[in-house]
Amino acid sequence: MLPIVESGSSEGVVTPFSQRVRANGDRFLRRELTELQINLGKLCNQTCTHCHVDAGPTKRRENMTGEVAERIMSLAAETPSLKAVDLTGGAPEMNPHFREMARTFRAAGLRVIDRCNLTILSEPGFEWVAPFLAEHGVDVIASLPCYLEDNVDSQRGNGVFDRSIAGLRRLNELGYAVPNQSGDPLRLDLVYNPTGPHLPPDQKKLEVDYRRELRSRYEIEFDSLLAITNIPIRRYAQYLRKRGVYDDYLTMLADAFNPAAIDGVMCRSLVSIGWDGRIFDCDFNQMVDLSIESPTVWTVESLSDFVNRPIALADHCYGCTAGAGSSCSGSLV
Repeated sequence: MLPIVESGSSEGVVTPFSQRVRANGDRFLRRELTELQINLGKLCNQTCTHCHVDAGPTKRRENMTGEVAERIMSLAAETPSLKAVDLTGGAPEMNPHFREMARTFRAAGLRVIDRCNLTILSEPGFEWVAPFLAEHGVDVIASLPCYLEDNVDSQRGNGVFDRSIAGLRRLNELGYAVPNQSGDPLRLDLVYNPTGPHLPPDQKKLEVDYRRELRSRYEIEFDSLLAITNIPIRRYAQYLRKRGVYDDYLTMLADAFNPAAIDGVMCRSLVSIGWDGRIFDCDFNQMVDLSIESPTVWTVESLSDFVNRPIALADHCYGCTAGAGSSCSGSLV
């Protein structure tokens, strides 16, 4: 059995997360593999202050090749336990193999999720994205950190809010979150993440606010709101350090540690594959290059090999287990 990875204690700021886990009597193994998260690259049409991927339109040109994409599709086809594939980035739609992968996974009967920043829908040259998603029944999880313009633009850039609203209206027109001609439900979930260094509020109560405001102001419908904690890595860690609150934020996460959230963290049933084919326990570990064995799509014979395997832990894991807990699917408890 491979050991739990020790991450250190962030220079003594908090008790190491792995120590808290052992104290809670949890060995932190992956129990099943039902979801595959694929980061298609760091190329993006936005530059957001909270981005843990450190994605952007100019300096970040990393993008998945066709060879890696083909290998991932082959491995997924041989993993019968898979139920969903989560395509993320950057802006995943900017990868030239996005459409092929979405078609292939949908044809295999898998749920396909597009992590969409909404502004890509109106980006010149990407007008095809929204109709393609609707045609192939791809679920959309869209980032909208607030229903107020100033809060969104301060985090994501000037003009992003208006373009996001336009993108949501386009998705509604195509049948997302509203009755459509085919009768097949097209799911549209929104993602909230705090604009400041604090935990998300109660997800259900916030969803009520989002639904009321988006419906009354813009006649926009959506299915669910997912509240996600900002993880203190990469660009968001830089944001916190520049303001001198990184230690305070990490301490807040550690103080809010909730053992009840451990059971539902995404790494229990997911693996994350990077644009270069390296395999990690989650998207956050991928971004800080944290892995137990550094496997790649070329060094494994089956994704099922990751079941009942230990998960690499670090202090940023407090972000997924603080308060109500946080995963790519929102609050956990």
